[in-house]
Amino acid sequence: MQIEVEGPVGRLEGVLEVPEDGRAPRGAAIVCHPHPLHGGTMRNTIVVRTARALRSVGMATLRFNFRGVEGSEGVHDGNGAEELDASAGLDRLVAEFPGVPLWAAGYSFGSRTVAQLATREARIERVLLIAFPLAAYDCSFIHDVEQPGFLLFGSGDEFGTLTELAVQAPNLPERLEVDQIDGADHFFRGRTPILEEKIRAYAASAWPEPR
Repeated sequence: MQIEVEGPVGRLEGVLEVPEDGRAPRGAAIVCHPHPLHGGTMRNTIVVRTARALRSVGMATLRFNFRGVEGSEGVHDGNGAEELDASAGLDRLVAEFPGVPLWAAGYSFGSRTVAQLATREARIERVLLIAFPLAAYDCSFIHDVEQPGFLLFGSGDEFGTLTELAVQAPNLPERLEVDQIDGADHFFRGRTPILEEKIRAYAASAWPEPR
């Protein structure tokens, strides 16, 4: 369902989707897209597949365009203001599905935005960070993320791999699980079905009871 989210600098366009089985969502998640200046939108393949994986385990998902992207109002910031857009997405999920657990997922720039937001947003109960760009940005704040979560890399990603994670964050808390898709680049070319299944499996394992 196409929706509009009231963002801090204007309306943000989004797509709100519920589980296909018709049952009430057991949780809800925002899914944030990659860098707007490099073509990132809510229709990005990895963003769409991530949302679908979460819906397959009974969650509702909200994909949305950050400020200044396509039909969303405002101007791209890139220095943290997009976190406020993500927070507005959480507000909309709270209004739509009061009382359900909230997750936050993101790919590349979206994962960095989600992780930063999670350090100060107690409503987020779990994070999913795909292609976390720790080789391109200062991501040392990952140690401040107190929520459990999942980091998924490609072994050939020039913006960050498990090897670089081990160097930059050697004492990563056990609550943050990590995995890597062998041979995958930053865009997971040819391996997006594997990515979707890994996300689905992690999300399914996070719930105490099967759907």
